[in-house]
Amino acid sequence: MLDRTLKFLAAAALGVALTSPPTPALAQDKTITVFAAASMKNALDDVDAAFTKSTGIKVAASYAASSALIKQIENGAQHKLIKDDTRVNLLGNRLVLIAPKDSKIDHVTIAPGFDLAKLAGDGRIVTGDVRAVPVGKYAKAALEKLGAWAAAEPKFAMTENVRAALTLVARGEAALGIVYETDAKVEPNVKIIGAFPAESHPPIVYPVALTVNAKPEAAQYLAFLRSQAAKAVFETYGFTFLVRPTS
Repeated sequence: MLDRTLKFLAAAALGVALTSPPTPALAQDKTITVFAAASMKNALDDVDAAFTKSTGIKVAASYAASSALIKQIENGAQHKLIKDDTRVNLLGNRLVLIAPKDSKIDHVTIAPGFDLAKLAGDGRIVTGDVRAVPVGKYAKAALEKLGAWAAAEPKFAMTENVRAALTLVARGEAALGIVYETDAKVEPNVKIIGAFPAESHPPIVYPVALTVNAKPEAAQYLAFLRSQAAKAVFETYGFTFLVRPTS
């Protein structure tokens, strides 16, 4: 069961838990803690603000690569991390190739035989750590499927999460990057030059679940994530909403 849970979280996870008030005097100040993949930040910040405005419940978000989030949750002494019966695949995303906005590289077609190494020239290619970070795992899987990984691997620089890779491309410190489409859309200093075929990698899915010690306020938040209001925000940022809105 633990192995399944870890794989679920590592896939691209959004976990929810309720924090305890730090002092009795603050017992009326309801706050929940959200552990979320780094690629969720812009959209989820907006969703959280709407939730707080609607309910008065504050949201403290912890953003990182899913591998780091697992450690954060485990450090809270949760050996069985999530409530399995609350888990649902909430969002989908797409994998894209980006370059600095002033790059001379224009649109490319990513298909079998795609030569990423040649496209990068003398520059570096960045993505999340292919051993641990979801976007990196998706990138490696896609490049292996397309026959481009072996030649391109020596040019890769690995980062701790997708936003770190995005920043390196935005600064012009990397010639190319592989990130999620939603990340590329919120960074004005990069441009999307190609999209990876959906069939070249496993589906990019963001599950959501309550942690085992979640309180009722966290359940309210989970319900809000499935609402029409949340759907509108997520779709504005380019995510695919995978569930039928509850309200």
